[in-house]
Amino acid sequence: VQLQASGGGLVQAGGSLRLSCAGSRLPFNNYAVGWFRQAPGKEREFVAAITWNGRIREYADSVKGRFTISRDYAETTVYLQMTSLRPEDTAVYYCARSLYSRSADKEEKDYGYWGQGTQVTVSS
Repeated sequence: VQLQASGGGLVQAGGSLRLSCAGSRLPFNNYAVGWFRQAPGKEREFVAAITWNGRIREYADSVKGRFTISRDYAETTVYLQMTSLRPEDTAVYYCARSLYSRSADKEEKDYGYWGQGTQVTVSS
């Protein structure tokens, strides 16, 4: 596992969590990074992505206005701040580093290095 995802947990609806993705084991700061999630019985889906320089951030429509992706270059870490959580946000969240690109891509095929996943459970 080349990326370390952490910060998941159990939270009530309306609550907040911050996920972290540490990329100290591979080149990280010059690449785009994305977050994806997979709910039980569903395919993995795009959540958010950030360009290598942090200037462009892309979000899935379902999380716009509630989630914020950011990065800390000194810590080689990308964060996903999640607020106003809903039960439908329950999933395993994965972070991934782009294979080659600096762009905030939304498709899994553009990412080649993945973390192990962190469980987020939102109770109603």
